[in-house]
Parts: sequence; structure tokens; C-alpha cells
Amino acid sequence: MSDLGDFADHDRDDAGSGASDTGAGGADDDFQRADLDDVGDDAGLGALAVSEGLRIHEDGQETALKAYVTAGNRSAVRLGTYLVAPYPRGEKLFCRITGLEYVQAFQSDDATEIHARRAMRSDGVDEQDYKFLAELEPVAVLYDDDGDLKRRMPDRVPKPETVVRAADDATEIKTGLKIPEEGVFLGHLSVGGEKVRTAAEPPTIDYRVKDDYDSGDPLVFRHTLVAGGTGSGKTHSAKNVLRQYLHEDRRYPVDSGGAERRMAVVQFDPQDEYAQMHDDNPEATAGDERNWETQGLAHGGHDDTVAFVPKVGDASYAADHHGAKQVEFTVPFSMVRSNPWLVASSGLNDNQYGALTLLLDRFFGNYGRSGTYEEFCTFLDDPALKEELDESGRVHEATYEAVLRRVHNMPSGLFDQDARSITDLVSDRQFVRPGRLSVVPTYHISNSRAAETVVLAVSSLLVDQKLSNDPTYESIKETPLVVGMDEAHNFLADADSVQANKVVGKFTEAAKQGRKERLGLFLITQDPQDIADPVFKQVNTTVVLNLGDEDAIKAVNIPAELQSKVPYMEKGQMVVYSPDNSEPVEICGLPTCLTRHGRE
Repeated sequence: MSDLGDFADHDRDDAGSGASDTGAGGADDDFQRADLDDVGDDAGLGALAVSEGLRIHEDGQETALKAYVTAGNRSAVRLGTYLVAPYPRGEKLFCRITGLEYVQAFQSDDATEIHARRAMRSDGVDEQDYKFLAELEPVAVLYDDDGDLKRRMPDRVPKPETVVRAADDATEIKTGLKIPEEGVFLGHLSVGGEKVRTAAEPPTIDYRVKDDYDSGDPLVFRHTLVAGGTGSGKTHSAKNVLRQYLHEDRRYPVDSGGAERRMAVVQFDPQDEYAQMHDDNPEATAGDERNWETQGLAHGGHDDTVAFVPKVGDASYAADHHGAKQVEFTVPFSMVRSNPWLVASSGLNDNQYGALTLLLDRFFGNYGRSGTYEEFCTFLDDPALKEELDESGRVHEATYEAVLRRVHNMPSGLFDQDARSITDLVSDRQFVRPGRLSVVPTYHISNSRAAETVVLAVSSLLVDQKLSNDPTYESIKETPLVVGMDEAHNFLADADSVQANKVVGKFTEAAKQGRKERLGLFLITQDPQDIADPVFKQVNTTVVLNLGDEDAIKAVNIPAELQSKVPYMEKGQMVVYSPDNSEPVEICGLPTCLTRHGRE
């Protein structure tokens, strides 16, 4: 390979070409340069280029909209940046950058040794030697309607050479993205992890979820999924959202035109983290609190937080990490009468499940509602009963034995422990009460199957009473309710078993009727792909934090342009896909939790 050092130092004026290179005027030194200054200032980032295609089509794939970005603005442009391109007569096209590329301005071959080595010896590139094009996705046309800024679908193509500028007006951005002005705060709008800033005060743009009946139903009753990997900040984010639903000013009518009541939240808590919402965050500064006040956020510990602790066998609950009141409860075996699958485990087929139902009916017919699990086991151990049912052809002997094994294999100490029953607590309006956060920790229960059964028993009680036309417990029926379920994939998984089918069917129906019954599901998971599809499909608002698993990212079913960002998001960054609330967006959550969070 030749050494190009001498070539790099070559001066073409030394080539001896003489006057032929300098023209009739003689040497270059004689060239007269005009002494002119630029007039005016550049406004915007660049201009739409018709040479690259300028077309809007009903089929988005046919749309071609590219802007030339001037050299001085290129370093500030990012994928996802929101831009505005004005039309004549005041309307504006609100759009988003979906692609960026450098294109040659002049024909040359820069894939050469000379170009590469020259670049290696220089400090940078002359931006004016290249075109820098931003591919734009039209989001909405903004127009004035009697003083109100409104949006409609893109139906006009901007003029060639229309100057585009970064969207820096909060009203334009919120209207363009269809973000409601009021509602429950989730975070601040961002692009590439950086908050979108405007010239307004505060400069950030808050992202809120609809929470009134003026424009439909509160989206909390159309269910929320928070998905994120370990350490992504999903519990921190979930606490901040739930704290807003417990705001004393936030009320919902139970019936159309009826009295309004505060929300009750029941949070199932496998990691024992949510009872901390009773306490103020010791890490919050005075500045944090001023910012939260400015944004109208509920913050600080929620006084009406009670930890309802399941008593299972000898498991003990330690609560030195929060100051919430604790109330022990037990699951009464009587709840099995209406939910036989609670003792069905995961191994019964339809035939066996039918036999179990028959046996439970007969048992409760003999013992009444006070019948216990121990009594049911004794009842099943009666060989005369097995023989009778076998001879009558109602339950085959093998089927009977299968049921017997399943019932006996239930975790010990699960039912009828020395504590108040959950049904008594509901009846006394202790468990579900307007404005109360009821946390059900299960971390202290070492047997995962016992913990799962407790969660399914209590959550089913809530769902059954909410959906019933003749409820036993009016306190549930008449209270707007959010059922929060952390690690939801452990409880709402799609599996080929009677129990899974019953549970998934129940929660699917709850999800479908939640809007009417003022019941919202708030599901939190790190494995969204494991949540049963029928439940998943009813979720209207999906909040996705960092996920590394490809299957998990695909499962959350967010637009492709947001999917690609998910693995790169830092703690607290998230994307929100809520078709009935806004365009899909990226947001940053609050860096400081509104309540206590984490253990020292």
C-alpha cells in the first residue's frame, strides 16, 4: 500500500498548470469577494423537501414526508422528536421524526482510502457537504375552533419548502398527541429518555390518564397493565399511580347519577412492598413536595392504609418496614362452596371437577356454612360414601380417589385459622372501604401454592360481589374499587386446567364488566407473556418499563417503534399505549416516589 502522506500535502496550485487554472484574471489572490452579511435569522430546523417526495396518503405506507435539516440544527435532532409544519391560513401539521439519514449532496465516492485517511486526520466533517434528512410521520392536523386548538387526521399535504420547527408549545403537543389536560398523572412526556421541554412554566409536559365521565369513562375501570423487568421501577411507578387514585378529591359515582364515593384499593402484594404507602417518603425533599403540589399530585403517606395479613399455619409476618395497621385474617372453608376450584389444585379434569362439586354440595348440605376443611377431609375419608357413589354410578371409584388425593394435598393451615375470616372483615366494612388502601401481603407465606390460593380466594370474593346482581356484601358492590395484583402472571396464567379456566374466566368477565360495575384491574408483572390472552385483551392502558425478554416485549403488543426502545430504557422510563387516551408515547416517571419505597 502506498504512503499517501505526500499526497495529502499536495497543493494543486503547485502543479504548474499556470494561468489555465486561474483563468483570465490571473492568480486566485485577485478574486473579488462580495462583502455581504446574511439577512435575517433562521427560524426552525429546516424545510420540507419535495425532491425527496412530498405525499400524504390514506395508507400510511404510501406517505412520504421528509425535511432537510440545516447544518446548525442537526446535532439536536433525535428520533421521536415532535415537529410542526404550518399550512397556509393557520393550520399546522403535527408530526414525529421516524427516520434520520445523511445523503450525498454531490456525486463522489467517499468509500476510498483517501477519504478515509483524510477523515482520520481531520477534526470533523463539513456538514454542508451532505444533506441531512428527517423522515416524518404525520400525527395530526391542528386547527383552531373558536379559540380552542383541536386535532383531526392528516388530510392535507404541506407546501414545498415549508419550514418545520420543533414543537415547543405545550398545548400544541398535548393536542397533537391527544393527551388529556386533566386526569391521573403517570409521568412527563419524553423522547429518547429526555423530557420534552417547552417555553412554558413548568417546562415539562405532564402525561395524564382520563379520569372523568366528560369524555367517556375513567380509564381506570378499563384496566391497566404495568409490565417491567426486575429493577425497572415498576413498583415505584405503580405506587405513584395508586396514590393518585386515593386522592381525597377523586370520587366516582357508583351508579349513573348516584352519589359519588372515593376509590377503594385492594392490593395483593407478594413482595410486601405496598403497605409502605402508609408512610411518607423520608427521601423526599421540600423541593420535591413543592413540585408535586404545583402539579396537583397526591403525595405523602396514605393514612388509611391497612395490611390485612393472611394467617396460614405458623407463618409469621414481620412489619418493621412500614407503619400501617395490621389485621390478621383467614380464609373460611365456606368460600369453597361457591368456588370449588380453590381445593381443586391444578390437576383435576372436568370429570373430577364435577365429582368435587357434587361432594362439596353434599358436605355443605350436611354441615352447613360452618363446615371446615378438616371436616371435609374426614367426610371424604368415609369408605361408605365412596362405595355409595360408585355403585350409584355418580362418581367412579378412581375419580373419587383422585379428588380425595387433591383435597388432602392442599397446604396445611390454609383454611379456618385462628383469626377473623375475610368475609367477616368484608361484612364489617373493614376490608373494602372508600378511600382505604387494603394491602394483602403474602411474602411471609413460604408455600407458594398456599399464597396463590389466598390471593385467588380473596380476589374472587371481590369480583363475585362486584358482578353479582344480588350481592351478599353491599360494601363491595357500592364502592368504586381497584384490584391491584402484583406478579399477576402467577395468578392469571393461561393453563390447561380446570382451576386456570375458572380463574381466567372469572377475571375476564370482571374485566369486561368493570366499566359498568366501577371495578378496575391494575395488573403488575414482569412476565406479561404469561398472562392469559382473554384477560390481556381487556386491558386498555399498557405501561411498559424496561424489559429484556423478547417474548415479553412482543406480548405487550405496543407499536413497533416503541417496542424497539423498551430494552434500552433506564429505570423509570416507560412507554404508554392507551388508544382511548392518547397517541402512543414515551414518558419519564417521577424520580422520587410519592410515598415510602424500598427498605434500608
